[in-house]
Amino acid sequence: MMEYGIFIVGLLAGVMSGLFGVGGGIVMVPTLIAFFGMGMLDANATSLAAMLLPVGVLGVINYYKAGLINLKHSLWLSVGLFGGSLGGAEIAVSIDVSLLAKLYAAFLLYVAVGYLNIPKLIAKYTNKTVQAHIKEDGEKIERSFWIYIAVGILAGVIAGMFGKGGGLVIVPMLIKFFRYDTKAAMATSLAALQLPVGLPSVIVYAEQGHLNLLYASLMALGIVVGVFFGSKLALNIPAASFKKVYAVFLVGVAAYMVVKYL
Repeated sequence: MMEYGIFIVGLLAGVMSGLFGVGGGIVMVPTLIAFFGMGMLDANATSLAAMLLPVGVLGVINYYKAGLINLKHSLWLSVGLFGGSLGGAEIAVSIDVSLLAKLYAAFLLYVAVGYLNIPKLIAKYTNKTVQAHIKEDGEKIERSFWIYIAVGILAGVIAGMFGKGGGLVIVPMLIKFFRYDTKAAMATSLAALQLPVGLPSVIVYAEQGHLNLLYASLMALGIVVGVFFGSKLALNIPAASFKKVYAVFLVGVAAYMVVKYL
């Protein structure tokens, strides 16, 4: 019976991955902790292992057909992700789990505030105008491939530490610093996560005895199915609404992590 539950977790993670361009760990890790009694490091390891195979490839195909993916940028991001994930996992197994969870919650809240554009919301109710920091449909800025690798390294460290979150770094940075629109950023992020970028992290966690291969395999199967439907749904959601839904989702996960590890 537990195996069915693990598969459903993967399915939900896949839908979120297809929707938001993240790896799916943002759903898997809190769920494994809350409903299956896993420790945070065990959940991190299982989540990262579930995403080693290109489980989001069906979603990537949907986004690619819609012309939303920059394959060159995705490749450079993947290179950075691979390198950064080793350092992130080493940090995770070395510090207090409660501190680790609080750091992640703070990171999620920071990203959510950016998506909600709080200054603009305040101005709306005070009859003031605030210039938006992000042009949703602005022309993309071409930067050196080293910049994309650096973004990938940062994302890899976050993913290695928390078993999730690489896409949560990549997506807002592509939007803010490279002027990607929201859907293109999420599509390019999802494509970057299809290579086995979390392998160094998985090896570190496995050596510490935190990996459950059966659960990882079941979740991977669920992700494959879920990503297809999540990406289809994302293509039909207006960009403005898309960002608000994403921000609310992040706030909810952050609140859970804080309550769990108070």
